[in-house]
Amino acid sequence: MLKAKVFVTRAFPGSGIAMLQKKYTVKVYPQDGIISRTDLLEGVRWCDALLCLLTDTIDKEVIDVNSHLKIISNYAIGYNNVDVAYATSKKIPVTNTPGKAIFDAVAEHTFALMLTLAKRIHEADHFTKRGKYQGWSPTLLIGTQLAGKTLGVVGLGKIGTDVAGKAVQGLGMKVVYYDVQRSFEFEKKYQARYCSLAELLKISDVITLHVPLLPSTRHLIGWKELRLMKKSAFLINTARGGIVDEKALVRAIKSKQIAGCALDVFECETDTDHKVHKELELKKFENVILTPHIASATIEARSAMGVDAAENIMAVLSGKKPKFLVNKDMWG
Repeated sequence: MLKAKVFVTRAFPGSGIAMLQKKYTVKVYPQDGIISRTDLLEGVRWCDALLCLLTDTIDKEVIDVNSHLKIISNYAIGYNNVDVAYATSKKIPVTNTPGKAIFDAVAEHTFALMLTLAKRIHEADHFTKRGKYQGWSPTLLIGTQLAGKTLGVVGLGKIGTDVAGKAVQGLGMKVVYYDVQRSFEFEKKYQARYCSLAELLKISDVITLHVPLLPSTRHLIGWKELRLMKKSAFLINTARGGIVDEKALVRAIKSKQIAGCALDVFECETDTDHKVHKELELKKFENVILTPHIASATIEARSAMGVDAAENIMAVLSGKKPKFLVNKDMWG
């Protein structure tokens, strides 16, 4: 009996690929980079199961290239890179990897960005390394204390909840939140307050975004919303780049409408050709922190994601419902 064939669009840490190799014929794209469209189509044409990354656009053309594709296993929490509706119409399960380890990693990175902005650690590092430190001064690189300040959480999923918990329990911050659903349990646990997005923007000292990228959330934060923020407030985005209108954000930073921002994701990541902007204007500002989509970049999280992606494939190929199914309605 022939083994099922699995195509992996890029190697990743941990034991996930080895798990698949024990049971199936596995091809891993050999280059450490984003797979070309031609090679992606060729790999999908060959396989029974596809293990792809968020940098891979799995659209109608890719799905139609293989009439016997049994699963699209996405190595990520988000899945806006996959045409889930079309995959569902073709009765192909789509899975993701929203395990606890990745939630912990992203929440920690968000918290790190928040502290770095408030304490101006990135600026102090550059200042010292450039040989500008000539001795202590009471006015040198004055930052902001977060104790007693208000954290505004936009999107109360597991990551947003974890960030709020760290802020309350670790720093003594107050929390307000906005979500499509209200959580009385969360409010009781963290003495948090539910409010509209507009009110949250007006009263928060730090705003952190944790919503998925959907048509309803694209440019959720634009110039209109940025103008509502305090001039002393910080904006943090570790969710998806398209949630923030980047041009409006540049305008807000230039005009000192807000005190600063920290981004781990960028609008340009959603371009179909996946070319990162060479002239990202935000990089010119000292009060802006940019990290290259590494919020989940811990060995624990990336390894767990690989195991989850592999187990999703193994479940479907053995006729079982996968642990993390995105298109839930298609499974009886």
